[in-house]
Amino acid sequence: MSAEENSIVTPRVAVNDLNQSFGELEVLRGLSLHANKGEFVTILGPSGSGKSTFFSVLTGATTPTSGDILVDGSPLSASGDHLAFMPQKDALFPWRRVLDNLTLGLEVQGVKRAQARERVRPLVPVFGLEGFEDAYPFELSGGMRQRAALLRTVVQERDVLLLDEPFGALDALTRTQMQAWLEKMWEEFRWTVLLITHDVREAVFLSDRIYVFSQRPATVVAEIDVPLPRPRTIDMVADPVFSGIEATLLKILLEGS
Repeated sequence: MSAEENSIVTPRVAVNDLNQSFGELEVLRGLSLHANKGEFVTILGPSGSGKSTFFSVLTGATTPTSGDILVDGSPLSASGDHLAFMPQKDALFPWRRVLDNLTLGLEVQGVKRAQARERVRPLVPVFGLEGFEDAYPFELSGGMRQRAALLRTVVQERDVLLLDEPFGALDALTRTQMQAWLEKMWEEFRWTVLLITHDVREAVFLSDRIYVFSQRPATVVAEIDVPLPRPRTIDMVADPVFSGIEATLLKILLEGS
């Protein structure tokens, strides 16, 4: 798609001059960003900059002080029901078996459990959980728990996935494996994704574009394109283009700290 053609595409999500304050505490200041349909966009920034508050606004949990959020050109409803949110922790219920954890988001939407199970089952092997449907969360590895949490999120069939540090609690090897797995899943399903992370390498590996937030109050201090070919592989971390983007992002973050 040419730059001219891309300029007239209505973004799947568009955030315009978003501001958020809690009393005297200003958290978000004039945020403007967008994600096109099927695009993987990452938000990178220092701890405490307001990234999770931004997601809270998108999901409808927090009412913005001012600004506009559009989904396919229309105002985001107060319920945030165009968006499916995966929090930092997997939040699997320990008393529910894996299959019934996977159906939870659908049940909250009013889908009967039997129907929800039928919608979930075809995705269970795709997400590497076949044979664990009747297990409890404590019987799963960390990576399996995160795959379960992501399946529970995507099966809701919302327009946009919001992923808040989904692999932050994992060890380095498992995190790398999960990043490669997520890239593979995204290649297959082409979800529209907004990802929050502190991990610069993760941002470069997964993203089409990266927005860098400043310290609080968060503003967008940089927008970086990632022109690496798809599908991405672990070998790409040694690519000069990859390392160059990584170095640029680190410089921006360090200069702003």
